[in-house]
Amino acid sequence: MNIRYQFDCTNIDWNEIPQIFIKSDMKHYQPTVHKTAFENSYSVVFAFDQDKLIGFGRAICDGAYEAALYDVVILPEYQGRGIGSTIVKHILNSLPTCNVILFSSIGKEGFYKKLGFEKMNTGMAKFANPQRMRQRGYIN
Repeated sequence: MNIRYQFDCTNIDWNEIPQIFIKSDMKHYQPTVHKTAFENSYSVVFAFDQDKLIGFGRAICDGAYEAALYDVVILPEYQGRGIGSTIVKHILNSLPTCNVILFSSIGKEGFYKKLGFEKMNTGMAKFANPQRMRQRGYIN
């Protein structure tokens, strides 16, 4: 396994992005929507095994003190090998003075806890589809 990390959106096949979300049982959008989200992000990381896209992550940020981590997704067959941790660490290194928030997939909270994240007591969210998020267990 020869993992290579890329820190920009150059030469990404955007059709692969939703496929990785699907294989990871996560919500996905049309390729053009993912392209817009990643290209408008403050920090991006893509992971490749040789030339095969196997994972990614991104953060939005105000460039001063607040950031949010999004879309950290690794193909299931590559999980547990430190690739997700490496992606998150690269992103956090690009945000050295920022508070970083996120919401994780249910069951993945321990992954983020190992990277220094802690549960918030005051976190709140306003979702575009609250019924779906309630059904999936993200909100009460």
